Amino acid sequence: METVMEMPATGYAPLAADPAWVRVCRLDDLADSWGEAALVKGQQLALFRVGRGDVFAVSQADPATRAHVMSRGMVGSRGRTHTIASPLHKEVYSLATGECFGRPELHLGTYPVRVVDGVVEVSV
Repeated sequence: METVMEMPATGYAPLAADPAWVRVCRLDDLADSWGEAALVKGQQLALFRVGRGDVFAVSQADPATRAHVMSRGMVGSRGRTHTIASPLHKEVYSLATGECFGRPELHLGTYPVRVVDGVVEVSV
């Protein structure tokens, strides 16, 4: 089952002091090494929590096909680099930079993420 997290009308609004950051969900809402889809300011994102507190936000669109499936990809690593493998063609991307390891012409969009008081915030 796929969960799409959208910003509710109250509780997860942009911070008044810094409107570039949008509250998306609680850190505890994200399972380790499992993706969740979120709609943030009209952008479809895939959120990933790796370990206790590393959180990444990438485009939900697969760079090779443009299908919105990246939250269903497999989380892994290449050395110390956290990665996501597309569920369609298995291309592997860095969660931090969006670099594709197998096809350098492909690039996965990435978004800045921070966790403030247990809440995941994304800048889009």
